[in-house]
Amino acid sequence: MIKFLLKFTWKILLVALSLVGLILIVSNLPVKSKNEQMSFHLSFSQLYASALGLDWKEVYQEMLTDLKPKKLRIASYWTEIEKQKGVYDWEALDWMIEEAEKNDTGIILAFGIKAPRWPECFIPDFYLDDKEARESALLSYEKVLLERYKDNATIVMWQVENEPFLPFGHCIKGAVDANLVDQEIAQVKSIDSRRPIMVTDSGELSIWIQAAKRADIFGTTLYRIIHKEPFGYIRYPLGPSFFRAKAMLIKIFANQERIIISELQAEPWAKGWVLNNSVEEQYKSMSPEKFAEIIDYAQKTNFEEAYLWGVEWWYWLRENQMRPEMWEEAKKIIRAEN
Repeated sequence: MIKFLLKFTWKILLVALSLVGLILIVSNLPVKSKNEQMSFHLSFSQLYASALGLDWKEVYQEMLTDLKPKKLRIASYWTEIEKQKGVYDWEALDWMIEEAEKNDTGIILAFGIKAPRWPECFIPDFYLDDKEARESALLSYEKVLLERYKDNATIVMWQVENEPFLPFGHCIKGAVDANLVDQEIAQVKSIDSRRPIMVTDSGELSIWIQAAKRADIFGTTLYRIIHKEPFGYIRYPLGPSFFRAKAMLIKIFANQERIIISELQAEPWAKGWVLNNSVEEQYKSMSPEKFAEIIDYAQKTNFEEAYLWGVEWWYWLRENQMRPEMWEEAKKIIRAEN
């Protein structure tokens, strides 16, 4: 019996290793063409800007007027909107949308339990313990949000949840499931059937089908260098062909052909909190040189457009560290492509 189990385990291991080897081979097939016309836009989080010790409104206005993105992805954080049960505060979100309108910048508005930036889940404390009440309150809040902004021409797309099928972040287990996402999407379509809905997933850690089949436009993250204990810095051994192959997968199994890079790494993934690392340490996972490399990589995926992730950090570098190079490099990329 032991001999049989060892033999069976060895066969499973061989199959797994062969599969990994095949994926690596396919992922690193040479890419001869790239999308030279790919447009580059921005994502912004007022929570992250504040965490970096910045005046988030100052960062936001400087981003709009100096970098001049044509489109911008922002989030409606449930914890910020509903700080008191049943009472909604739209002041900050209204302001961001109004400022974007003044600068002719289109908005992708993300909302849900999961939203961009750590801790990934944003549930008001008073809804933590009751799943039924939480989901009902979430849909009520989203209904008010949709009714409030559905006639605002600055909104160009809705994003329902952020990587809803990826178990990542500080979240209640099972807080977001397929049934809830389907309810959220159905409500969006019932209130505003004109704008497309984006659903996102991890570029490296997911196979995309669950998210892609629910979306009008599918959004993927794309990272090149991360920090993971106990290994330290890891560069994903995946070429642009990896993303092209997954695009074929969801075309076949999810009938999805529209793909954008909703989160393109342009900031460091350091050990722990970024400000606890020196700039030199931060530059090990993102620097002006690595920025140029990931832009080239993104173009080789052949996707429509990409949303750069890290504008708050670029501003912190420029203002607090007298290091404007990331900001200036981003300015060239955004203006050249737009």
